[in-house]
Amino acid sequence: MRYVKAQSVFPKSLLDEIQKYVQGEMIYVPKSQACHKEWGANTGTKNMIAQRNENITQSFKSGTSILQLVELYNLSDDTIKKIVYKKQ
Repeated sequence: MRYVKAQSVFPKSLLDEIQKYVQGEMIYVPKSQACHKEWGANTGTKNMIAQRNENITQSFKSGTSILQLVELYNLSDDTIKKIVYKKQ
């Protein structure tokens, strides 16, 4: 997030209206819902985790124990249980 001067962005009439409510403070203006991206959309992390979880589920169905999955994926046993027992 970067700092932008209000005078360079808002028309004078809008700036005058905003100054009725707040002066000399920073205000966060969120993106509109149309511009919002889901978590992991830019980096591919969401897809990577989904693939990892699918691999864990398949390994568990193939007979790999929860303890073995904990050691293999370096996750807690509670996390592994949440993944393998999650209703599809």
